[in-house]
Amino acid sequence: MRILLTGGAGFLGSHLCDKLIGKGHNVICMDNLITGNKKNIKHLLGNSDFSFVEHDVTTFIEINDDIDFVLHFASPASPVDYLTYPIKTLKVGSLGTHNSLGVAKAHNAKFLLASTSEVYGDPLVNPQPESYWGNVNPIGPRGVYDEAKRFAEAITLAYHRVHGIDVKIARIFNTYGERMRRKDGRVVPNFMDQVLKDEPLTVYGDGSQTRSFCYVSDLAEGIVKLMNSSLNEPVNIGNPAEYTVMEFAEKIKEVTGMKSEIVFEKLPINDPKLRCPDISLAKEKLNWEPKVSLDEGLSRTLKWVKEDFKG
Repeated sequence: MRILLTGGAGFLGSHLCDKLIGKGHNVICMDNLITGNKKNIKHLLGNSDFSFVEHDVTTFIEINDDIDFVLHFASPASPVDYLTYPIKTLKVGSLGTHNSLGVAKAHNAKFLLASTSEVYGDPLVNPQPESYWGNVNPIGPRGVYDEAKRFAEAITLAYHRVHGIDVKIARIFNTYGERMRRKDGRVVPNFMDQVLKDEPLTVYGDGSQTRSFCYVSDLAEGIVKLMNSSLNEPVNIGNPAEYTVMEFAEKIKEVTGMKSEIVFEKLPINDPKLRCPDISLAKEKLNWEPKVSLDEGLSRTLKWVKEDFKG
């Protein structure tokens, strides 16, 4: 297939470029490089099955070649990013999704939306199934990301119902691995950056809030299986193993062999207290579940972060 992948120079997008090209597909990687980085795709630039287009998807997207599939992954995806670019985040979730769907419609292509566990907000149900509607503050500081993705899901399914486009929606839970930015702001790169700088590990609140951690190769495999499925409704893609942030801080110390102390700071506004996917649907319909253990994934990530730190 020829695939348009928006946000392809980002952390998740670049790994998907690798995965799809490895399966024999041709990938057009589109990114405006606000949070993506060309170094993530540098190794692909000479590949005849890969091309890079620097473009902001909130403006009209014109692709002259035939397209079989559109994967819309463009968006700031960490609190640091979407609090820095609140309006751009809203625009890429609304205008960017609309324009990406327009490409799919024009080319009679399939479409996959990278949605997020943040559509569940600060959930009152744990673990979160796809049937849960969420507990979101639409006007809080995190609302720019939460509501952008909720709108993106709504317009994606509207295009499916009105125009008959074959759409897929992946609700992606916390993913980590190589190519994460050290200043990403999320817990894995934060802790690893602090460990390598011999700084205390920063835990927000009392550390009792929970998170789940899916290694990036598992996530990429789940996305490919969703692409090849007949599902049109949202599907959770994440690791159901749940840890408190304090437990995770101790795990980081164990994996790195460091004895960093832990310091506590105020919990950010609307920071979710629980985050864990119910992946029953993915297991049943996609025959997918994570394979990489947390210890193995963190060891691989740490090795990469150390090299990146030197660079």
